[in-house]
This record gives sequence, C-alpha cells and structure tokens, in this order.
Amino acid sequence: MTATDPALTALANGWAALFLLHGRIEAHIERALQSEHDLSVREYSLLDVLSRQHEGEGGHLQMKQVADAVVLSQSATTRLVARLEGRGLLSRYLCPTDRRGIYTDVTEAGLKLLEEARPTNDTALREALDEAARNPELAPMVAAVEAMNPTPQHPGTLLAR
Repeated sequence: MTATDPALTALANGWAALFLLHGRIEAHIERALQSEHDLSVREYSLLDVLSRQHEGEGGHLQMKQVADAVVLSQSATTRLVARLEGRGLLSRYLCPTDRRGIYTDVTEAGLKLLEEARPTNDTALREALDEAARNPELAPMVAAVEAMNPTPQHPGTLLAR
C-alpha cells in the first residue's frame, strides 16, 4: 500500500466538488430551458456565443473557436449547428473573402428565442447557485463564481450581461 500525497488528495477532492457543482448547475438550467423553450444548455450556449459575433475584421468565429467556446469537439459542434440550422435558428454561408470558410449566424428566430430564454437561463443559474451555496462543500466555489463578475445591480453575481 502506498501513501497518498495529502495535497493531491485535497486537489482531487476540490476537483470532485467543482465537477459536482457544474453538474448540478447544468442539470438545473437544462431542465428549465427544455421545459420552457425546448432548448438544451448546449444549444443556448451556441446561440449566445454566435449572437456576440459582429461584422468586420475578426467579427466571425471559426468553427474551432465556436467549439472551444461551447466546450464541444468540432464534429459535435458541427452537428449542433446543423440541428439548429434545421430548426431555423442559425444560417450558414460561405465567407466572402475565403470560399473555404463557412460562417454561421443566428437568424432573427434564433435571436428571438435567445432573448426569450435568457431570463430562464439566468433565473435557473441563480436558483442552482443558491441551492449549492447551502452545501458547505460547495459554498466556497459558489462564492468564487459570484465574485468573478460583480455588477452594480447584482453585486457578486453572474446574472448581468
């Protein structure tokens, strides 16, 4: 039997708690988005990322950048884009300066759905964080997440965009 390094054990315990927090938050938001808007967390994230693109130099993201932003493989991102395109929420077109590149934009229907879903997402996030904060093992991570983006309206919360 080998001795376990206490620092590594603490690190592993911290990772397990972070993984648990993420899973609980994602599951809570998923249920809310699915029931209210027929939208998954990944679909919402993709619409949100793509809605932040702009015209001009560097305004459109390459699929690798989109995949990194939504934490999916490129192939999974491509499938997700195709699914949302099929629902009329995204459109794809060739890059005007490089015919090898394909851009993806959020349609008006996609922007409308995103705006309708944003309050649901934000409320579900707040609820999940509040619930997790009641768990002594998760409370320090909740506090760290909340401290990342303070706003005048919601000091210490992630709700403002």
